[in-house]
Amino acid sequence: MNIKKAKEEIKYAIQAYLAKDEFGEYRIPAVRQRPVLLMGAPGIGKTAVMEQVARECGVALVSYSITHHTRQSAIGLPFISKKEYGGKEYTVTEYTMSEIIASVYDKMEETGLQEGILFIDEINCASETLAPAMLQFLQCKTFGAHKVPEGWLIAAAGNPPEYNKSVREFDVVTLDRVKKIDVEPDFSVWKEYAYQQGIHGAILSYLEIRKDHFYAMETTVDGKRFVTARGWEDLSTILKVYEDMNLPVEEGLIYQYLQHRRIAKDFANYLDLYRKYRTDYRVDDILQGSYTKQAVTKLQDAPFDERLSVMGLLLSRLSEGFRGAYEADLTVTGLHGALLELKERFNSPYCKETPWENLFTGLVEEREAAFTKERKAGLLEKTAEHACMRELERLHFFLAEGKRNGCREKEDAFALVKGLFAKEAEGRENAIADASAMLDNAFAFLEEAFGAGQEMVIFITELTTNFYSVKFISENGSEKYYRYNAEL
Repeated sequence: MNIKKAKEEIKYAIQAYLAKDEFGEYRIPAVRQRPVLLMGAPGIGKTAVMEQVARECGVALVSYSITHHTRQSAIGLPFISKKEYGGKEYTVTEYTMSEIIASVYDKMEETGLQEGILFIDEINCASETLAPAMLQFLQCKTFGAHKVPEGWLIAAAGNPPEYNKSVREFDVVTLDRVKKIDVEPDFSVWKEYAYQQGIHGAILSYLEIRKDHFYAMETTVDGKRFVTARGWEDLSTILKVYEDMNLPVEEGLIYQYLQHRRIAKDFANYLDLYRKYRTDYRVDDILQGSYTKQAVTKLQDAPFDERLSVMGLLLSRLSEGFRGAYEADLTVTGLHGALLELKERFNSPYCKETPWENLFTGLVEEREAAFTKERKAGLLEKTAEHACMRELERLHFFLAEGKRNGCREKEDAFALVKGLFAKEAEGRENAIADASAMLDNAFAFLEEAFGAGQEMVIFITELTTNFYSVKFISENGSEKYYRYNAEL
């Protein structure tokens, strides 16, 4: 199955395993909670899926790669203790707590989350001395003498033997105690994730044209040649940083991430074309509604690959606008909630004698502590995390402005803060208006170039795939999107 379906299966398993009866007991006892075993090619997103599932289910995540562990760190170190049996004292060997199990308890302490996922990657590549402990872990949910706490789902991932010489085959006894899920690479599914992560537009456009280059694993006389989803995502990150710093991007850099010479060279050539199209068609001008007739004619006469690339440029820039509007909305919504809470504290009879600065400072500190805990628990995706950071920065600014203006009474301080908040809300509305205008201008350009042809079908399909465009349009509307979506 693809990684999206696997993610659903894991979420369902967590929901079922954590379901409790009327007595507060888990409906599926721990002994019947089979570990999830994801098996698939390297770099297709098995670890990323676990992070997403934990965040969306609101549970903690502890992740380990078993290849980094020895038998001692996994099951604990031996020590001698004394015990009495039948009236006689004996020396016996016991073990300290496993580093992995201790990490679960540490995570529970620092996040306050008592339920979670213990994820062990590359589980079928454990060393020979550790392999029996891994089998015991999957079968009995223990490392040495220490059990995984109740409420924690065990998940593991491994690579098939054709990808790794160190792989050990699981026997039937072990496989009969796990939920085995085989995962295959799927570009259309990864693309949804890529839009949400803000993957570089050139990569998305290129892979739309060269879908067979999304994932490749070949064995040649010169060794392995491969390209993975992980490689594309890491390449996207470095491309963005290099572009921001005006550093040259050459084929050698691309090959460091796409370790397949032919594909790396092909993408390097495409990246040059992508940048050329951005200049030739003046994409920003198109989205500002000031495109020329020459740009329309040039695109009409262009080969199909070039048309797809230009649409990719438009979609990439639109996605940035949608994402910015979404982040601004999250920030303003968070600030609104904070100010409602601040007003309640200002009006509380219990806080009548407390200076407004103290009440405001206490509120900010509480929200910072909550943010830190959520961040440590991994419960915030990147855009939400940025919005929280922006919210806290604005609250600190509001507090400083109140002090700088010499506010003495709570009423004066709140009036000042309310005015500052209004400017933030105005900024959000401007971001939404700008994104809406860009979307309308993109539709106008494509209508003039192609009407309701196959290019418009592709454009509508991509908008429907993109998390941020779907979120934006569902909340702010788009007459042309709804019309074309119904027609096509």
